[in-house]
Amino acid sequence: MRSENTLFAGGPLDGRVLPVLTGLTGRPPKWYDVPVPNGAGEPPTVHAYRRRPAGFSRRLGLQQGWTYEYAPEGHVAEGPRWPWTRPPRPPHPER
Repeated sequence: MRSENTLFAGGPLDGRVLPVLTGLTGRPPKWYDVPVPNGAGEPPTVHAYRRRPAGFSRRLGLQQGWTYEYAPEGHVAEGPRWPWTRPPRPPHPER
């Protein structure tokens, strides 16, 4: 499997560069979850990181790699946004 050295910004991994496995397209995953073990018998704390572009070239504006940014709100599921879907309706008040 291929990996890419990726910078982590914010949170407990601030400033570290770790190898992250890439997918079939050569991109790292959109979210990177880091479980941190707690005391005996407690479930681990999970820190979430969101993938962001690291930068762009001056001349052509091409992307130059990826970086992970700490997301304190946790992993937010982002589903596909189809043009024919509507936002969920609020519940109808009882009459």
